[in-house]
Amino acid sequence: MPVPTSRNELLEAIDVSFDRLMADLVRVPEDRAHERSMEGHAKGTLISPADLVSYLVGWNELVLKWLERDDAGKPVDFPEAGFNWNQLGLLAQKFYSDYRHLSWTALLERLRAAKSRLVQSVSHRSDHELYDTAWYAKWTKGRMIQLNSSSPYANARGRIRRWLHSTTR
Repeated sequence: MPVPTSRNELLEAIDVSFDRLMADLVRVPEDRAHERSMEGHAKGTLISPADLVSYLVGWNELVLKWLERDDAGKPVDFPEAGFNWNQLGLLAQKFYSDYRHLSWTALLERLRAAKSRLVQSVSHRSDHELYDTAWYAKWTKGRMIQLNSSSPYANARGRIRRWLHSTTR
């Protein structure tokens, strides 16, 4: 899928990649969702499908936080307060921990809810706001949203598909 350059293309990218991902996530047996047998986000680590979904929830909710703070005229800590871009492995660990207490069903629902809130937020923004000015360094708001929503959905889908294939042999 090409990199979105408008609100409508961004919304389509989010919806298409999310729907494809969810079609695979619902195939994960609930009794195996917390099994750490998938390559992790940090080299040499193993995560579970639940950790992968926690990672996506964490990023979606973080993007929503960025947008809410920006809308309120408050400074945005990129990527997150207390983390630098070279500490994304640690941030992933935080996300796994933040949502570890949730059941597989609750995690999937939290991801659906975060994605819905993200779509709603993007829907209320103009192409100009999303793509005509830099928001973080050289990146526009639309590109930052895409890099932290539809792109990770597509990446997660590949991971889940490989995991499903390897566990059903």
